[in-house]
Amino acid sequence: MEALPPITISTLDAARLEKLLARQSAHHVVNLAALENELARATVLAPEAMPADVVTMRSRVLFEILPAGRDFELTLCYPDEVDGRAEQVSILAPIGSAILGLSVGQEITWPAPGGAQLRVRIKAVSWQPERAGMFLM
Repeated sequence: MEALPPITISTLDAARLEKLLARQSAHHVVNLAALENELARATVLAPEAMPADVVTMRSRVLFEILPAGRDFELTLCYPDEVDGRAEQVSILAPIGSAILGLSVGQEITWPAPGGAQLRVRIKAVSWQPERAGMFLM
């Protein structure tokens, strides 16, 4: 099995995500377990200490699906923030859990819907709420 890359999350994101996990129903069990595992292995920092190149909640991130080389730019959202726009992804989606806490240049292989494996590489974090001083609930 491939070693998982180190990830970093903010204390604010950690607290919010733990609350989210506590409220979710059993129909998200697979995605919830993946997110719980990510939170358990993360290095946790104060929001103002987050490096600018790390994917946090509400970050706008450019990533590449490998080996196809297809680029996507998405905003990582809480489920209640997803309003149907194509440029959003929920933290409860497999790709959402996969990119949380990664920094520019890191790659991860993650289960995709249908049982396939998805490999992604973070190319850029074009906006991050911590860098904008936005620590809103």
